[in-house]
Amino acid sequence: MHRLQRRDFLYGMSASLGTVAFNALLQAEEKASPKSANLKRAQPLEPRDPHLKPRAKACIFLFMEGGPSHLDTFDPKPALEKLHLKEFIREDKQVSAMASGKRYYIKSPFKHKPAGESGISLCEHFSHLADVADDLCVYHGLQAESINHPTACYHMNTGNRFGGDPAIGSWMTYGLGTENQNLPAFIVLPEVAYPQGGSANWSNGFLPAYFQGTALRSQGSPILDLNPPAHVTRETQRKNLDLLAQLNRADMQRHPHEEVLAARMESYELAFRMQAQVPDIINLDQETRQTQEMYGLGQPETDSFGRRCLLARKLVEEGVRFVQIYAAGWDSHDFLERSHKARMQAVDKPIAALLKDLKSRGLLDDTLVVWTGEFGRSPDNGIRSGRQAAGRDHNAKGMALWMAGGGVKAGHRIGATDEIGDHAVEVVNPIRNLHVTLEHIMGLDDNQLTYFHEGRFKVLSQTGGAVINELLG
Repeated sequence: MHRLQRRDFLYGMSASLGTVAFNALLQAEEKASPKSANLKRAQPLEPRDPHLKPRAKACIFLFMEGGPSHLDTFDPKPALEKLHLKEFIREDKQVSAMASGKRYYIKSPFKHKPAGESGISLCEHFSHLADVADDLCVYHGLQAESINHPTACYHMNTGNRFGGDPAIGSWMTYGLGTENQNLPAFIVLPEVAYPQGGSANWSNGFLPAYFQGTALRSQGSPILDLNPPAHVTRETQRKNLDLLAQLNRADMQRHPHEEVLAARMESYELAFRMQAQVPDIINLDQETRQTQEMYGLGQPETDSFGRRCLLARKLVEEGVRFVQIYAAGWDSHDFLERSHKARMQAVDKPIAALLKDLKSRGLLDDTLVVWTGEFGRSPDNGIRSGRQAAGRDHNAKGMALWMAGGGVKAGHRIGATDEIGDHAVEVVNPIRNLHVTLEHIMGLDDNQLTYFHEGRFKVLSQTGGAVINELLG
């Protein structure tokens, strides 16, 4: 068979299920040995020993794209009540047009209430999250570096504001591997529309492609063509794969420098294994009615995010190392009350259900759950369309995030912003320190988790960082 024709044939096989499996494998850098009697399966995702004792073995990363307002979720500021609609001039054009010119303060349109025995302050629209408040560690000291959505998303997800570097999940799976070789190690559950910056937010960057995030569909079946046609049996598939491996061996002997085919063959093997395990995992109808209702399935406001939260629980339960869920719509320059209320109500019930479900199954201690956006919001707004609008601009100097499980300091508020929520003033840390802390919780040392690229050993933190010990229990 002509080599190029066979290559075209193999690429054609990658549609649907094959594409899902191949997302983590394309153009892998590991070299297959042409001397082997058969193509030995490279296993870069085998479980590996951590650098230190881990507090968690899996992570669910809830990314609220658009920049949720800390002032209207977890960090109320009574001082804004007196300043509401008061105008002032800010001369800060070097930062952004959003941060300069005529401004006016905006109070929160929401009430905030202490929740749980810890008394953590939550917005009234986090009524379900209030039930698990004592599991949360809310952090108010983080500061970002960019107020542009794509660069800020890249920074939070990869450590590099300009994209092109490996995502957090890629680093985690590079360092630890995964406990289930029949599933991708790093799975992403986006909405129909990808976040700003697109799939580069879960790219493997300069790491081998085995570590790229695998995105599942947000509507309908998460994976298309999961089951083969009725007339194609497992035995037939196995024979086809063995034939392709035989052809590939001959090709690799003639072209030992070619690595793509070896990686592609591994993607087919993974897809073959996934067919046996994935159907039960993604079939949420098998869950009890009580569980489905707890996550908000079948309810217009919560169904989409609830399905992804439930799927995330099932994936980590099956040994997937890192799951990331996206929820957009938090960019509220106008109509703050309407838009933020809708977003909170869309994620509140599913997230509370996720934490309760993990805890009831004994998984929360071993699973780190992170909730964050790319930056916070400002206590003021600019004149928009010639008028005042009840919204907030972007703010990299102050934000709120929370973590649960994984040995974090549950039931605590750590750090603080100033009296109007403009900037962090206590336990202040940059994003790179958050990344180092997440690695630490998972048993990884940022100084040891390196990859040689472009003449130097690179790390997630870019330039090094420190663990935020205040967040650890």
